[in-house]
Amino acid sequence: MKKTIFLFAALISIPTFSKIETLDRIAVIVDDGILMESQIEFALSEIIKRYDEQKIPKPSIEVLKEQTIEKLIIDELQLQMAERAGIRISDTELNTTISRLAANNGMALEEFIGYLNSQGESYDSLRENIKKEMTIQRIQRGRVGSSINITDKEFDAFLATDESLKELEPELLVRQILVKTASDAQLIVNSIDEGVIFADLAKEKSISSNASSGGLMNWRKISDMPSLYANALNGIDVGEHTPPLESGSGFHILKIEEKRGDFVRYEDQWLVRHILLMPSEIRNLDETEQELILIRDRVMDGEDFGELAKEFSEDPGSALKGGELEWMGKGITAAEFEKTFTNIEIGVTSEIFQTEFGFHFLEVLEERNKDMTRDTIENRAFNILYSRKYDEELENTLRSMRAEAFIEIKDLD
Repeated sequence: MKKTIFLFAALISIPTFSKIETLDRIAVIVDDGILMESQIEFALSEIIKRYDEQKIPKPSIEVLKEQTIEKLIIDELQLQMAERAGIRISDTELNTTISRLAANNGMALEEFIGYLNSQGESYDSLRENIKKEMTIQRIQRGRVGSSINITDKEFDAFLATDESLKELEPELLVRQILVKTASDAQLIVNSIDEGVIFADLAKEKSISSNASSGGLMNWRKISDMPSLYANALNGIDVGEHTPPLESGSGFHILKIEEKRGDFVRYEDQWLVRHILLMPSEIRNLDETEQELILIRDRVMDGEDFGELAKEFSEDPGSALKGGELEWMGKGITAAEFEKTFTNIEIGVTSEIFQTEFGFHFLEVLEERNKDMTRDTIENRAFNILYSRKYDEELENTLRSMRAEAFIEIKDLD
């Protein structure tokens, strides 16, 4: 059985071939370039072969040929634009892409090349096709990506109205406490904040029908809840509770107990402050390290870390904030920086260590396990919206490019 190889979708539209017939003719003039008759015939035969292999009904040969010519024209225009823009695909990038392609087909590179040869395919042709496809993708990102703007208002409206996003929402397991008066509700909130267990308070104080189960409600998505609940729960994390919510029944206090769903994600995060000194023309590596040792000694002797960071740290992003960075997870900072803050206890000043930026020492202020579900869904939503706008903008760009170009299609019949 012939094994299917998954290639770039557009590879068949940019053919390279080792043999050109002596009587090959210019079929299309495309601005500063040309398309040969053999290119069109080769691309057309490849498309027909794909239709036949997949047993998909195909349009008439005339329609397929017209579509093939238009695709080759658009590709040629983009390659010309990339040439003018100086876009180049390095051998390293190309080799990495081809190795990934081989791995996606479950083969080592040498095995993949052997398979191509066994099928009568040219590895050199494949490399050239992939290189052209990567070039086209890069010019598209440059031309189209920079022109896409998504405003906060537009994004919020998309989140609120797009039906596909509702499928991404997690289900929530929520507890509630219902009491008669605002003063009773405030006493409940005070008790929760003092550490009293929510479920125990629900059993003791709630007048809701689910009080005996600790106020436990059924698993539900926010979009399936009453707006009073939905608005209050949107944006709070597992373990957090709402302020008192007034309804016709009294005052409700809600707590998210758990979340479940494909996009539920939690991330360990650290709040860190540090002091950085960077080597310079007037201070070499050893001198920089020695100077930072003296600053660390002052911290260890009881001087304020934040004040010393403001005075000495050469990290412009954090120095004015006493060396404090934003909450961060793994994979954000230099490897040695991450290794240090993930392996030190809260409140302990680290030893001095070196990264590509210079010499540091740090202190972890807090740790937390952050509910990243909302961020994950918003990232997915942004990608969906961006992709839609990208496709629309790309289509418009390609249409304009085609309309403005000089194209002469020869009558070769």
